[in-house]
Amino acid sequence: MNEDMPKGMITMSMELQNLNLIDLISERHVHLRSLINQLWNTSSDIHISNSEWFIMARIYKKQVTISYVAKHVDISRQATHKLIKNMESKGLVEISKAQHNNKDKCIQLTELGEECYERNKAIKATLEAKIIAAIGVEQAEHLMQVLKLNWGLEMDA
Repeated sequence: MNEDMPKGMITMSMELQNLNLIDLISERHVHLRSLINQLWNTSSDIHISNSEWFIMARIYKKQVTISYVAKHVDISRQATHKLIKNMESKGLVEISKAQHNNKDKCIQLTELGEECYERNKAIKATLEAKIIAAIGVEQAEHLMQVLKLNWGLEMDA
């Protein structure tokens, strides 16, 4: 073990040693999400859940229908509606009637919602810079290329 490595990194390293690829990816994702939430919560009074961030990412700079959101976030339709109502009560989104269909409603980020999304994007950019500094530019670029590949894991219909 490298003695120059920070204590937290040694602990994380030892915990990850016996994990398979899928669990490693999952652990890193959970850890990064947790860090992003901690950093957000120390800089903002507005609590935004991971699911709400996920919805915000799908609608950033767009006006889409709620049914579109439900289909593209892999969350039940009921849960999506509940999350959107909660986001509306925080002032993050606004809901309006769809022009082409009276049944459907459209959703878009408010000015506050866009500001929150952009601040969170800056937090992620800072973390990304730290990761790149830790693993190197070449390794980071390679990792991104690998993650973007089609791994051929789609389920057969």
